[in-house]
Amino acid sequence: MKQNKKLSLVEVVSMAVGTMIGASIFSIFGLGAKIAGPDLPEAFILSGIYALVVAYSYAILGSKIISNAGPIAFILKGIGDNIVTGALSILMWLTYVVSISLFVKGFAGYFLPLIHVGSTYLTLGIVEVVVISFFTVLNFFGSKVVGKAEFYIVLIKITILLVFIFGGFLTINWGMTQPNFDTVHATGLLNASIIFFLSYMGFGLITNASENIKNPKKNIPLAIFISIFFVMIIYIFISLVTIGNLSLPDIIKAQENALAVAAKPFLGNWGFILISIGALFSISSALNATIYGGANIAYSLAKDGELPENFERKIWFHSMEGLYITAGLALLFALFFDLSEIASLTSTVFTVIYIFVLISHFKLSRQMGGNKVLIVTNLLILLVIFVALMRYQLETQTNAFYASIFTFLGSIAVEYLFRKFKKRKILQNG
Repeated sequence: MKQNKKLSLVEVVSMAVGTMIGASIFSIFGLGAKIAGPDLPEAFILSGIYALVVAYSYAILGSKIISNAGPIAFILKGIGDNIVTGALSILMWLTYVVSISLFVKGFAGYFLPLIHVGSTYLTLGIVEVVVISFFTVLNFFGSKVVGKAEFYIVLIKITILLVFIFGGFLTINWGMTQPNFDTVHATGLLNASIIFFLSYMGFGLITNASENIKNPKKNIPLAIFISIFFVMIIYIFISLVTIGNLSLPDIIKAQENALAVAAKPFLGNWGFILISIGALFSISSALNATIYGGANIAYSLAKDGELPENFERKIWFHSMEGLYITAGLALLFALFFDLSEIASLTSTVFTVIYIFVLISHFKLSRQMGGNKVLIVTNLLILLVIFVALMRYQLETQTNAFYASIFTFLGSIAVEYLFRKFKKRKILQNG
């Protein structure tokens, strides 16, 4: 197969930024406002700090371990091939499955109000089925064109968001943006920050494309930190404009398409339409990148324990079964869990993988580099985040809590069966 053209730093950053912005600003912004209240900008800052905690290890390991298996390659190098590594490879695939369901929910939330159809369980379900089906069918015609257009799609949605930001700053009421750090609001701030942790998780796709990146030793760390800081600034500005132009009750009421509603006070109806269309473009590009990039590679690794030596990221390996299973599971999550449950579940599953990446980094620090004290500190922060997420789910989202437990135990059980009956091992390419 012809060697793919290597990705430049700009292309890699656009891939990560496109996924991150599609994941949170449009999908779960209203949910964050409901939890954090006026402390929404501070919640984005805090969750950005969590992302940097993880990024430290990803940047160091990603510059030394060049493999499209990404975090699983780090974990395999750090703790070896065992049932934990195998279960985490399955878990990584499931993170993409749940992320797809989050994007589908976000798409439905913006699409229905745009065409003036009420959001009911039936109408949401119909849109979710159609969207998943569309991207599944798209595979038969190939998604290389969509993949090549990723940079331009990201450019369009960033431009739309900049119009939103500049227009909103002209009419912002700074009194409405003042944070409130009393006990109740501080708790909401912390809860929102751990949910918004997922809004920065797109940087992980960089390590899942490391074999296809120009000068990966230099560009992987740069791409990770540039994308996180760039997205953090966008998040802060958008949250300031939103809470400074629209009352919290109105933001919460428009939870599923909060940004489009927030554009109305200063951009009018055309602003509502512009942001809605931008959201649909954004979520579609993130959905496409997740299905045909990350989920594709993750499924192959979870099922076979290795990646093909040569592959095209836009073509499913071996057979189409992975596409059908991934799309089917994502649809089930979308139909049976609400947006807040899917968001917290996504954060929880990603956090477990991050914890094991940091454990691996600690074990590899002498060989790969990195400050052990800082790694341990970062690991403790992640453990606290994980406990806080599980506690939040137990207290407010029992469905998500049990889904998290089932996902973890299910991954271990499937891996145990794989190893018992298929005698499979996790192998590392690259």
